[in-house]
Amino acid sequence: MRYAELEESLCRLTTVDAVRVVGDRSNIAEVHVLATPGKPAKQVVRDVQSLAMASFGITIDRRIVSVVQIENEETGRSDRPAVVDIIERPDGAKSQVEVTLAWKNEVYVGSASGPTGPTSRVRIVGEATLGAVEQALGEDFALALAALETPTIGSRLVAVAQVVMVSGGEERLLVGCAIVGPDAAQSAVRATLDAINRVVPQLKR
Repeated sequence: MRYAELEESLCRLTTVDAVRVVGDRSNIAEVHVLATPGKPAKQVVRDVQSLAMASFGITIDRRIVSVVQIENEETGRSDRPAVVDIIERPDGAKSQVEVTLAWKNEVYVGSASGPTGPTSRVRIVGEATLGAVEQALGEDFALALAALETPTIGSRLVAVAQVVMVSGGEERLLVGCAIVGPDAAQSAVRATLDAINRVVPQLKR
């Protein structure tokens, strides 16, 4: 099954802006949908199921469909990726993180795992963020998280990310930051994106 065809068809639904289907050749594991607030999320899921069945003969379990609804101006049509969702799955001593970004009418999901704990949490989130960005850029670019910490600057915690980007045989060190709010994971994503936002728009056209 070529999921690109299914994604393209699902994007024709009136309230759907972008779709990412994750799975292997025989099974769909996840369907991430970025939609406008025009319909209830449950109805969007039913629309996705109906179209997949009618056009491709595929049965999609509603439990694997994730719907995020945000206003049109925030859906990643601009030159910079937009944060759609952050999912953390603790599993004993380890934790897995998935970060979903919307960019130029497409959805990208990056994942990373590591030790469970506040110290490593922000780093895992940053690595998952770069994983999503690398999907968008393709194989000509490589990104790595050199560091992601939350020092106190003045009276506020600030997430500071150092990202190494390799392109055309050249290596660049990029730095970004974001004020740490109630959700440290959200701040980690924004700091990581801030490091690359001045460069990445030139790479994806």
